[in-house]
Amino acid sequence: MATEELTKPSSLPPYPQMIMEAIDAVKEADGTNKSTISQYIVAKYGEFGAPHTELLNHHLNAMKDSSELLFVKNNYLRPTSDGPVKRGRGRPPKPREAPPAGGGVAPPRPRGRPKKDPNAPPAPKKAKISAAAATPPSGRPRGRPKKVQPLQNGVEA
Repeated sequence: MATEELTKPSSLPPYPQMIMEAIDAVKEADGTNKSTISQYIVAKYGEFGAPHTELLNHHLNAMKDSSELLFVKNNYLRPTSDGPVKRGRGRPPKPREAPPAGGGVAPPRPRGRPKKDPNAPPAPKKAKISAAAATPPSGRPRGRPKKVQPLQNGVEA
């Protein structure tokens, strides 16, 4: 595509200016779509011919890439402080809590298990269970039974 095809008459304002003017004139809350911008420009400045669509697409993409316009749900918006907030990927961070009114900030808790208090009384000893009381009432020993050796020549090894 030659650059001669994409030129416009010099009496017209630049495309970015016409696009911003169209967005301001339409004043949609959700933004203005490409066809509405094109219709506004053609109605105000007259017919441009075939290169108008290509020029409009080029300038809208350039303005979107340079952050002059926001592109949300197929609509173009001017970036404002009260406009939609662009969020990054991933989970948003938790909001930080304000420090207490006293002004003092508690030091962070140390890592690991807390140290024992040397002045604390000793813990009571656990009562031992006798060996007879520990065996189950069925008379079997605890755990898995011993492995039985296979028979060799009819004699148990």
